[in-house]
Amino acid sequence: MRWRLTPVLCLTVVSLSTLVASYRRFGSHRPLAFPHFPHVDDTRVVSSSGFTATIDKVLDDDDAAAIEMTHMRVRSEISMRYARTAIICNVYNPQRKPQEASFNLLLPDTAFISGFTMTLGKETYEAYVKEKEVAKKIYSDAVSQGVAAAHIATKARDSNHFTIKFNVEGRSNATYRLRYEEFLTRRNGVYNHAINLHPGTCVPKMDVVIHIKESQKITALRVPELRTGNEIDATEKDAQYAKAIIKRGRNEREATISFSPDLEEQTRLSEIYAEKSKQSSDPESSNIGFDSTEQVNDSEGLLGQFVVQYDVQRPKKGEILVNDGYFVHFFAPSSMTPLSKHVVFVLDTSGSMLGSKIEQLQKAMNSILSDLRPTDCFNIVEFNSNVKVHDLKDAEISSPPNTYSFNLNSPVDIVPPALATPENIDLARITVSRLSANGGTNIYKALHVALNVIHNKESYKNQENPTNITSVECNKGTDKNKNVTEPLIIFLTDGEPTVEEFDTDRIVSSVSGKNSDRTPIYTLAFGDSADRYFLRKLALRNDGFMRHIYEASDAALQLHDFYRQVSSPLLSNVQFQYPRRQIKEESLSRHQFRTINDGSEVAVVGRVADGVQEITPQVLGLRAESDGRGRKPYEVNSKVTVTQDKDEYLPLERLWAYMTIKQLLDKSYAEDKSQSDSKDSPEKKALAIALKYSFVTPLTSLVVVRLNKTEVDDVVDAETVDDPKFLPYRKVRHSKLQSLTYSGTSTGDGLTVSSIEGPVLFVQSNRRLTGGAASGVGSSYGGGYGGTHSGHHFGIAHHGGKYGQYGGYGHNSGSGSTNQKAGAYYGGWGNEYASSRPSTPFLTTTTRTTSTTTASADLRTVYHLEGYEWALAYINASEDALAWNDERGLEVTLKLSKDSNLPLNFRADYQCKRDEPTQSPEVRCVYLTRCFAARNYTLIEYQYNYCYVNDGYLYYAGACCPINEIDKIP
Repeated sequence: MRWRLTPVLCLTVVSLSTLVASYRRFGSHRPLAFPHFPHVDDTRVVSSSGFTATIDKVLDDDDAAAIEMTHMRVRSEISMRYARTAIICNVYNPQRKPQEASFNLLLPDTAFISGFTMTLGKETYEAYVKEKEVAKKIYSDAVSQGVAAAHIATKARDSNHFTIKFNVEGRSNATYRLRYEEFLTRRNGVYNHAINLHPGTCVPKMDVVIHIKESQKITALRVPELRTGNEIDATEKDAQYAKAIIKRGRNEREATISFSPDLEEQTRLSEIYAEKSKQSSDPESSNIGFDSTEQVNDSEGLLGQFVVQYDVQRPKKGEILVNDGYFVHFFAPSSMTPLSKHVVFVLDTSGSMLGSKIEQLQKAMNSILSDLRPTDCFNIVEFNSNVKVHDLKDAEISSPPNTYSFNLNSPVDIVPPALATPENIDLARITVSRLSANGGTNIYKALHVALNVIHNKESYKNQENPTNITSVECNKGTDKNKNVTEPLIIFLTDGEPTVEEFDTDRIVSSVSGKNSDRTPIYTLAFGDSADRYFLRKLALRNDGFMRHIYEASDAALQLHDFYRQVSSPLLSNVQFQYPRRQIKEESLSRHQFRTINDGSEVAVVGRVADGVQEITPQVLGLRAESDGRGRKPYEVNSKVTVTQDKDEYLPLERLWAYMTIKQLLDKSYAEDKSQSDSKDSPEKKALAIALKYSFVTPLTSLVVVRLNKTEVDDVVDAETVDDPKFLPYRKVRHSKLQSLTYSGTSTGDGLTVSSIEGPVLFVQSNRRLTGGAASGVGSSYGGGYGGTHSGHHFGIAHHGGKYGQYGGYGHNSGSGSTNQKAGAYYGGWGNEYASSRPSTPFLTTTTRTTSTTTASADLRTVYHLEGYEWALAYINASEDALAWNDERGLEVTLKLSKDSNLPLNFRADYQCKRDEPTQSPEVRCVYLTRCFAARNYTLIEYQYNYCYVNDGYLYYAGACCPINEIDKIP
């Protein structure tokens, strides 16, 4: 099972020490930066050095015991090819002190993570989806503070890597659950569902259950022997795994596959996996699975990849399913004569291909040439610094001396395509065997020459003496539907452009512009040095796709397996047409395809318009005549009744979201960078859908709501992130050793709450669709959460920013319930502030320590509080803050400044909204001593009027002050 390699997905809990260190490092003039993931090409995760347990010392043998994984469960529900999988793992810490461990999971690159929860003791914490850029900040700051960045080598090709790092209290259990979703595509006639079983240790109890429910009869169902994940797809010829239990439903539309290996079987599978891995030259080898202090074994617990393959019976006209306003249209043509094709192989023979690469290429080409049909035509284009279209007649002469010369301006002779006769196949094999590696990489010229070969076929007919007589067979006839070949370009390279044109964006634009008839260009990135970003973009812009060919002992098999998937086009110029009145505007996924190949399947999803009783789609295209050379129209008409019933087993809404995001990301990937910043860009649309449906995508990542247990019980509850009231305060049972401080910071990046002893809560709400508790869901690009001052009708709406990603509403407040400007559709400034009576503080609660060493006069001078006599009695000098207890016994602390340059809001003085008549003067939030009117306050009056001044780094004591009292000179 091959999955494309994609960046790591990390889940990290960052301690307060990291935040404090960041504070000290950057100084008082830099905003507090949340740690983030670095932007790297390889996959990295945050981990502790050696995964050591977090214990003070070992007291006895029991304290030296490592964390144990006691149970691993995998549950997959597949309905209409859409798979939803959950991995649940239980671990136990036998020590009396906390220990740290990690678990690394491999997921298909086509999968979107949709949920993660962690249960520590009796508390459960849930992770939420946030924008990717903020996650990067978390990672890099953690790394910069000394947390090791361990390199993770994936154990299966084309996979996502998910790493969980967690602490388990002494003699307690922990459970974590990861959920992900994917749409199973059909390749070579079957759907493949693969689960990587890499717990990293033998588990006393392990069970895998996969349930399949389809609308049509399941015609094929097999479970091959466990694989490493580094092989090509299994076939019906591969051995089946005898210990997998398969139970079919009575109607043959359902099946359940279960697998429960005992310790003996796990050991056997681990040994087989280790042996197979040694035989592969792939570098992926370590750091997969569960890990703790002592349970480290290179082979133990790495069982392999559990694969289920199946196929279904399908109606000739395709199948359309409708559920709850969404539909999916499956279409997989079969029993047709394949279209004859013209294949142009564009092969890199630059110096970097020297050795095993070019040998594997030659081996693969021998197999591929054998698969060409008699009606197919082909060309071989070789490129290094030069470009050459090979004339097969040259293979008939003795091998020329291996000389190399380079002339950038030398013309390239365009050779007509050769018919795939046995004679020409033999000549092509000789040509391939003579390929040698040298020179640079002229990608620009190679692609232009390949298109010239495709486009200039008409000129071959006029040649009196064509260089290859059999090539005339590829072009005879004058009828546009007779003797037509389906063109495709297969482009293979192992590097980057080094000759003529170096700018890959210009290469993509130039080639795409020249390719006016949309000839599919399939790109093959051979090895890790190839520019996969460029090759993927080139393919997407030209109706193809990119495939990574791993530099391994089976590279030739990988190349041949790729060719099989594109070698049998059954239909061309396919269009799925739906009457406009029947489908909601802009809800339809991709519905035009250059070709549909044998063994594959096309799926189109969309939303049914309101009030529609039926949908009547039409599929149009061209199919081959019986001889494969001619073309004739193809048409399928269908009619499907739309019902109002809702079937939970038809996850069509999530399938629609999944496919729409995938295709929007592809579109964003292919488009010019200059187009990606617009409000209606594919990236912005994909981000909005991903956040709505909680999918982890290249634009989003997970954030965990996680509190380590300390000597304080239930200080902060982690509730659902969709509710702005997720931070209620409770009575604090303080530690006897020291006072605890829980501090919070609310910025455009999210909310962090931490304590001296380490708990951290980080909630990212960037561009989420939730407003305040009273205002409900915002617009499609609505803002995130504002500051939640909890309490009674008190809230903050922070700055909005572009598309409202930083907007938000204070809950139960005037700003939260009535002001729709903060975090509205176009963002803007979160400028409303509500206050009606004292409330529980949002920022900080602390155990007050009264200062007895500093006289009032000194305090007045130190904090520049001349004239604010009422405040002196409430100063906590050890905290540099005003402090008092609220009605619930919790202490409010508001930072004071010792600097003569008074703190200013880093954006602007925002407006306070007060429960007073509209004719009241405008009121803005400023630092306490900037408000002349505050000199005459009592503490009670200040409690009605305080606010927070954020200078971009700290939150200071502010006052809601009439504008005519701000900076007033006595």
